[in-house]
Amino acid sequence: MMKTKFTLILLSFLVGFGLNGQSIKLPTDTTVVTKHTTTILGQPISYTATTGTQPVWDENGEPIASLFYTYYAKDGVKDKGERPLLISFNGGPGSASVWMHVAYTGPYVLKIDEEGYPVQPYGVQENPFSVLDVADIVFVNPANTGYSRTIPMSGKDVDKTKFFGINADIKYLAGWLNTFVSRHSRWTSPKYLIGESYGGTRVAGLSLELQNSQWMYLNGVIMVSPADYKSYGADNAISSALNIPYMTAAAWHHKVLPSSLQNKDLLEILPEVEDFTINELMPAMAKGGFISENEKLAVAKKMANYTSLSEKVILQNNLNVSPRYFWKELLRDETGQTIGRLDSRYLGIDKSEAGVRPDYSAELTSWLHSFTPAINYYIREHLKFKTDIKYNMFGPVRPWDNRNDNTRDNLRQAMAQNPYLNVMFQSGYYDGATTYFNAKYTMWQLDPSGKMSDRLSFKGYRSGHMMYLRREDLESANNDIRNFIKSTFTKGKSAKY
Repeated sequence: MMKTKFTLILLSFLVGFGLNGQSIKLPTDTTVVTKHTTTILGQPISYTATTGTQPVWDENGEPIASLFYTYYAKDGVKDKGERPLLISFNGGPGSASVWMHVAYTGPYVLKIDEEGYPVQPYGVQENPFSVLDVADIVFVNPANTGYSRTIPMSGKDVDKTKFFGINADIKYLAGWLNTFVSRHSRWTSPKYLIGESYGGTRVAGLSLELQNSQWMYLNGVIMVSPADYKSYGADNAISSALNIPYMTAAAWHHKVLPSSLQNKDLLEILPEVEDFTINELMPAMAKGGFISENEKLAVAKKMANYTSLSEKVILQNNLNVSPRYFWKELLRDETGQTIGRLDSRYLGIDKSEAGVRPDYSAELTSWLHSFTPAINYYIREHLKFKTDIKYNMFGPVRPWDNRNDNTRDNLRQAMAQNPYLNVMFQSGYYDGATTYFNAKYTMWQLDPSGKMSDRLSFKGYRSGHMMYLRREDLESANNDIRNFIKSTFTKGKSAKY
């Protein structure tokens, strides 16, 4: 239940742009405070929501962007040093911090069905599994996402190199977090980063940037369906092969695997496919055009068994079946429908059954269907932040500079320097974009020495990229975060090896 009383604090900086002779203005530095109560895991929780904008400063102390955020803090906490802070980012790059905000860890989630599909009337409902009982949460929208904007808002004369690239993004967000933590007196709190999709790249890089540039040390990093461009950019022997366990999962979900596999539980099958991928498929693909015909045929036969694709199609693709083709091909001869990219449980209908890729992303259109009205309603009516600025579900951040991506090793170095720092990966088995086995591979490659493997963990779920949309996984995934925070809040334990 929300109490309607709220406080508005408006500071003097304003940014704006012309529109049909009028001017839409967004406060550069402002807060709206509302009081709420909810029930989490059967226990009543009172909390304060602070939403608004906070500047990004340049080296001269001038505002160059205004970032929109929402901060939830449990009431009645006497010592903030005893209270963890979870800092949440989505990805894209260019995505607003909307998906995990109103569907995963926040106090309210979408009104959707048990499997995550849209229902009307649109809106939100209390999240009985939110981790707000164990941690305060801030949801951050990077530049040009949500209500966040660069200054000037028109985009003219904005130095885009300060914002739109892997390393620029990490650098300015680290400085912004320093300001936020200082303003809200959270320096003594145990701190956690959570990032979804490209947000995984972002928080991996932030873990070291916060330590080395802001002297801010973390207790944990949570990688939700993380994007790892190191593995995506690798040769086919790695990048393509890593997709096969996902393809098995998607085929199993749609009940098109051979009966010898289909009659087993998914988690019985996947270890076998993972073993095939690492020990047979990768070595075979590494041989390229010099693989023997007999070995190529044997591998293609196993791939067909594990994916339900025909041996002919696999051989025509030289063992390198792209996910796009798989989304189009899997049900071509069954129902003629396509399957979703980010969540392959979703089905689409193309103009023609022929072709090599779907016409559209069935899952993303479904999500935008429910998320867009819900977040606009929730921010205005529940959080009382009202503006005529458009809420950017996906904002203009292109071109994006992907050069010099060292984020995977940055996370390793942050862990090595900080004995407190633990990392948990969360992935859905039906995610065909940032696949669960790619996440496992990233985790395995993160620390080649193996000396920190006890601080790395993986959790899988029977859903897709946003596994929390499925109610069963909303509960289990939040509980996994809750347990991760509790187990890494090392009160009284010295940070040493």
